[in-house]
Amino acid sequence: MADTLRTIPDFMDRNADRFGVSAAYREKEFGIWQEWTWTDARTEIEEMALGLIARGIEIGEHVAVIGRNRPQLYMAMVAAQCAGAIPVPLYQDAVGEEIAYVLGHCSAKFVIAADQEQVDKVLEVRDRIEGLRHMVYLDGRGLRKYDHAEMSSMADLRDKGRAADRAEMERRRDQQTGETTCVMLYTSGTTGKPKGVVLSHDNIVATSKASSEFDGLRQTDEVLAYLPMAWVGDFIFSIGQAMVTGFCVNCPESADTVMHDLREIGPTYYFAPPRVFETQLTNVMIRMEDASPLKKRMFDRAMAHAKTVGPKLLDGEPVGFMDRMKYKLSELAVFGPLKNTLGLSRVRVGYTAGEAIGPELFDFYRSIGINLKQLYGQTEASVFITQQKDHEVRSDTVGTPTPGVELRIAESGEVFYRSPGSFREYFKNPESTASTKDPEGWVATGDAGFIEEGTGHLRIIDRAKDVGKMADGALFAPKFVENKLKFFPEVYEAVVFGNGKSRCVAFLNIDLTAVGNWAERNNIAYASYQELAQHPRVIEIMRGHVNTVNASVAEDEMLAGCQVARFLVLHKQLDADDDELTRTQKVRRRIIEEKYADLIEGLYGDADEVYTETEVTYEDGRKGKIKATVKLIDAEVVDVTAKPVAVQVEAAE
Repeated sequence: MADTLRTIPDFMDRNADRFGVSAAYREKEFGIWQEWTWTDARTEIEEMALGLIARGIEIGEHVAVIGRNRPQLYMAMVAAQCAGAIPVPLYQDAVGEEIAYVLGHCSAKFVIAADQEQVDKVLEVRDRIEGLRHMVYLDGRGLRKYDHAEMSSMADLRDKGRAADRAEMERRRDQQTGETTCVMLYTSGTTGKPKGVVLSHDNIVATSKASSEFDGLRQTDEVLAYLPMAWVGDFIFSIGQAMVTGFCVNCPESADTVMHDLREIGPTYYFAPPRVFETQLTNVMIRMEDASPLKKRMFDRAMAHAKTVGPKLLDGEPVGFMDRMKYKLSELAVFGPLKNTLGLSRVRVGYTAGEAIGPELFDFYRSIGINLKQLYGQTEASVFITQQKDHEVRSDTVGTPTPGVELRIAESGEVFYRSPGSFREYFKNPESTASTKDPEGWVATGDAGFIEEGTGHLRIIDRAKDVGKMADGALFAPKFVENKLKFFPEVYEAVVFGNGKSRCVAFLNIDLTAVGNWAERNNIAYASYQELAQHPRVIEIMRGHVNTVNASVAEDEMLAGCQVARFLVLHKQLDADDDELTRTQKVRRRIIEEKYADLIEGLYGDADEVYTETEVTYEDGRKGKIKATVKLIDAEVVDVTAKPVAVQVEAAE
């Protein structure tokens, strides 16, 4: 039986037959959790697929899916596969230009949109998209008076499917093999236009099986699907692993209710990028600042003990009886309620990836008993390249290769892998495909790293293009310092510069929630983000954090030269709408360097402040300018008497 399960629709059938009355999807709507069993899900998926065929979808055509995490949109992607088409999920917060690029690049013939907002964004660029034949919407509110000549509701699509003959769908499904394209996902585009990554059913199924077996995932597990549907991680967790194991995918009511819904569901398998864990920790610290002195002392003492005992208990290391009992008492009084507040009480397997996570942040969650681990992956690998085994979890590595994956390190220091999940190609981009994946199947990651002798663990230094050398030959790896800075609740984002220079400088973004809360408690009035960011007391807080990080960085012999000598607090938050971040919140370093060249020049000069004007994009698409005088601040650099370690790390082509 297992050998006949080659495609995602095959696993959908198996789950409906084997787990028919078990929950496949849940969604909170109007405050009530709605549930679809596997039998319900198969019925809806087949009706959607038959409706798409009746609407004229052809084998191999692309179907774009736009919206927040909703069971019907996940089912729509599987329905497209059943109809022989290829789903292409898009970021729900993408603006018109980004949508126009993806729809045009993949020549989408159908769009399945969640609501009026997404329909409007497509209609805005409709005249620039050749070949788009029809749009299906899920939520019809606000769309009654729209022209429905090339538009219909999901209910209408399913009605068409119920009246259609199943024979054509069955014929198309019978033609599919593991080599058939499963999905096309676009990269985040940190260095240019996003590329369409073509992944086959074999890629998704093999990777989902190997990663699920690695952590013992099972049908009774629960996950919360709240990350962008266009991101490869969400696809592998919410479709790949969900179909292979049969566990339930839960969708929150809205982006604003994610934390509340997380507590209600209590997932057993949880994934979040570092940014989410940073936000959760920031909220915890803010609440502790507002707590009574007694509760604050209890929390501080419990955490101090947990830092030494918690990770040992997770890793199965011996712990003294008194230390164990003290930890158990702290768990009853502090950690238990805290994990319940975070919605992580039932987490059996937790992962973070997407960016390097600061060791302090990572250790915090493991200290309170959450089995948080790191994985290393890429869109081109169907996510999984390395994972951390239980009892082999460390903050400074990303684990050992996922079963079936091979690793090698090039002479330049770049990491290469070969995997069953390796992508087939970049869509319409043979040049990039050839430069990334060689004829033997080795894929260039673009990251610099090394494999530890003895343990076989992979350590990632930074993006190969970002790693360089200081003027004295010392290693420059900005992400290492940025992650340490972002551990502090008041620091939302950090960008470090210094390649080829005699010293490092940094941009900092304040976390408006954390700093705003602090300002309120200290009776500090402010009228805007810009005013608060440049407040003298805020700058002094940031100076203290930078000095603390410098002292920590100085202890690392290889990276001691990356201490921040000068910094500034940016007058605006870095924003994806301004092309400063990707939709997955990764820093577009080159664009920031160009956009804020005057500020970087000022940091390397002698001035105490710099006047600057910055173009911004408002929510309605209009452009404007922010004018500001930004203070430039000196930090304390620890004198490192040891000779800097010279390195040879070449940027990837």
